[in-house]
Amino acid sequence: MENIAPKRSAGAGKMTGTARVLIIAGSDSSGGAGIQADIKTVTMLGGHAMTAVTAVTAQNTRGVDFVHPVPAEAVLAQIDSVAEDIGIDAVKIGLVPGAFAADALATRLAQLKKIPIVFDPVMSSTSGGQLADDAAIAAFGKLMAISTLVTPNLPELKQLTNEEDPVAAALHLVSAHGCAVLIKGGHDEGEALADALIEEDNMMSWQGQRIETEHTHGTGCTLSSAITCFLAQGDSLTSAVERARTFVRVALQDTPGLGSGAGPIGQGRVRLDVGPGPRLNQVTLTGHDYARSVGFYKALGLKQIVDNPPDYARFETAGGGTLSVQIDKEQEISGDVAVYLECDDLDDRVERLARAGLPFEHGPRNQPWMWREARLRDPAGNIIFLYKAGEARRFPPWRI
Repeated sequence: MENIAPKRSAGAGKMTGTARVLIIAGSDSSGGAGIQADIKTVTMLGGHAMTAVTAVTAQNTRGVDFVHPVPAEAVLAQIDSVAEDIGIDAVKIGLVPGAFAADALATRLAQLKKIPIVFDPVMSSTSGGQLADDAAIAAFGKLMAISTLVTPNLPELKQLTNEEDPVAAALHLVSAHGCAVLIKGGHDEGEALADALIEEDNMMSWQGQRIETEHTHGTGCTLSSAITCFLAQGDSLTSAVERARTFVRVALQDTPGLGSGAGPIGQGRVRLDVGPGPRLNQVTLTGHDYARSVGFYKALGLKQIVDNPPDYARFETAGGGTLSVQIDKEQEISGDVAVYLECDDLDDRVERLARAGLPFEHGPRNQPWMWREARLRDPAGNIIFLYKAGEARRFPPWRI
């Protein structure tokens, strides 16, 4: 496996601009951590996730019941298979359950040239189950030596170095292995938390308030895979860490609430908060009457998330975008700007809303541009379309 770049022959070698992220980690049967969390994260960030499964685990939000390591030769075969066809832009390493597998991976991945490698030294699960044995942990040094970044939590950092002070421990790893180290403060006490990126010639830190939730399963996996995806997309290390932190914090703010223990975080609910390029995720309209505007948009099905009467209200749509109303009784409403809200259940929704008293200017109509639209106005006179376009919104036959 001397050349990891994609082939240029017909089919597999076509360049698409999609970041190709190889995830080397264990499978989590509960779907909250491990490769399942990694795939969800990379997918939500617009990358293509490929996997080399190192272990099959039986676990849930309460603990790890069983770990079955995958033979090292099978792990290497998975790496070779995707590398020689699709190619790799960055690698994330998670659970490595045995010393032999750690040695084999270090040897194989050392052949990659100028490919970012992020190593999350998984030793135990959020629920407390042991996932890597002592021999594997002792062999982690070889993986750190080939890594761009290592992302241990505080207990893992102490176990890797026997240092009590996190900064001293991180500097120990940087000096010993030449990798950058991200100190994750989530296991620290108190409401104020700090993460710190330690490099050979630089130190950067981020502060934030603790997010109160019991559902933190997969937090470390998600952070490291998000960093890896951003690096694969060409971000600097500092930018990748900062954006990945945002992804994790939003996912912690909006967990699905599953399981009776440490449940999964909400990777699939981070839609427009982090991603490549400019994102249209907020529209502000002028309103004349706060109560009537709030009632109207709640009736449409939007969720109110900011309530600041009599001046301002913000609503969240099903896709994660937000719409707000700023009350100004003197402001004239433009008659040539419209807001479109797409609904898969357009006809049924319009019928329900009309029966509830919302006055539509016209019901659902098929348009020449392949959209089906219904039109109404909010209490201030802003034009609102409920519509259904499907693939014709982004991929009409006349797309450039």
